[in-house]
Amino acid sequence: MISLTPKLEKESESPLYDQLYRYIRKQIEDGSLAVNDRLPSIRQLSAHLVVSKNTVEAAYQQLLSEGYLQSRPRSGIFVLPLEQVPEVEGKPGASVRQQSEKPLHESSLQGRVGTIDFEYGDVELELFPVKAWKRCLAEAMDNRLHEVIAYGDRQGHLGLREEIARYLFQSRGVACSSHQIFLSAGTAHAVSLLCQLLPLTERIAMEEPGYNGVRAVFANHGKDVVQIPLEEDGLSIEALQGCGANVVYVTPSHQFPIGIVMPVQKRGKLLQWAYEQGGYILEDDYDSEFRYQGQPIPALKALDRSDRVIYLGTFSKSFLPGARLSYVVLPESLADTYRNGLQNYSQSVSTLVQTAMYLFMRGGAFERHIRKMKNLYQSRHRALLRAIHDQLGSRVGIIGQKSGMHLLLDVYGRECEELIQLAAERGVQVYSPMKHWTNPAECPRSYVMLGFAGVQEEQIREGVSLLRQAWFE
Repeated sequence: MISLTPKLEKESESPLYDQLYRYIRKQIEDGSLAVNDRLPSIRQLSAHLVVSKNTVEAAYQQLLSEGYLQSRPRSGIFVLPLEQVPEVEGKPGASVRQQSEKPLHESSLQGRVGTIDFEYGDVELELFPVKAWKRCLAEAMDNRLHEVIAYGDRQGHLGLREEIARYLFQSRGVACSSHQIFLSAGTAHAVSLLCQLLPLTERIAMEEPGYNGVRAVFANHGKDVVQIPLEEDGLSIEALQGCGANVVYVTPSHQFPIGIVMPVQKRGKLLQWAYEQGGYILEDDYDSEFRYQGQPIPALKALDRSDRVIYLGTFSKSFLPGARLSYVVLPESLADTYRNGLQNYSQSVSTLVQTAMYLFMRGGAFERHIRKMKNLYQSRHRALLRAIHDQLGSRVGIIGQKSGMHLLLDVYGRECEELIQLAAERGVQVYSPMKHWTNPAECPRSYVMLGFAGVQEEQIREGVSLLRQAWFE
């Protein structure tokens, strides 16, 4: 075990846990803390530094969630290998939408010749841990064949659900058991099952604008969807209180598509609404791993003391969309009802994928991959903001840039359709967010959506330069 002795400034505006987190992270990145070094326990370090256990726990949890540390049962907390995240020079951006009959590592190098595509939903494949994932798939086939040839547990692979519970506690502060977790093939499928198997009311509230995929699922199940307008800090609680619904779907960690991060004060008001209504909050935490500005805010589920939050999580943004692997964390009061309703359903996620993902998470590869992607996407996020500032300046406004894998541009005084056409003529693909408004005509005509996760930094800079030429020259 090692000793950590940072200089913590109690009078600083930066919280003590953040100072401690940054100190330990720097020690790891500088090599002062080596791979497999064991850190002091929370109790030992809090006594050594004369700070609260909560301070140490918060710092450790952040480092665990970013993949710098790993908690090993009955052993302690250890330093993980620090992997570098180089940009791949001279190759087009590799994204998950590039489909071909070639192997993943080959098709990901092809790109779209002459086109820079800022589509939201792309993720970087160039650094995807193909070998580690193949090993997990092979081990599942070779050593766990009995698990992968059957239909599998209707609720999902038990070991994977236990790993998800551990990950959620470390990364989002969500305390839950495997008993509450149910696997599904994507968020839309999860919401569809919730509509079928839970006694949700016919009237469901939703942010306006909001994710059109989930809105379509509600409509297909005959739900009366009530649109709740957004304020600067998230959906209007006042409008929610008067809408007649007692179920609401929200994306508080990165409102889609506007990008608002709901502050903790409003989260408390939303939880109070659910408690008073005897209703439920469907929290879609779709890309919470990727936050670039400000302090991390716990998930609504982590703040829930009344068991009113249904938590929706996915591996599509953090791992691989093609795995079709999402999950729901249900309140204890609903878990048995949902489980009983599943008796007439088979598990929708491939048992091979479930078992391989369990092995991938258990071995620490997932945490290392998340840390790598956080660093990469943060670097691309900075590159995009810098390019917009340098190339487009005061002619545009930036919306929703604090987290996630996309942002909106408000191109002052211009029309989205014209902007998209002009950009395409220069070999750049940008998109309109209007489909996420119930009435697309209400989307501001000057809004353009840019996804950046699947675009390399060199292409980001070139793409924004081309946008300047297309739009302003």
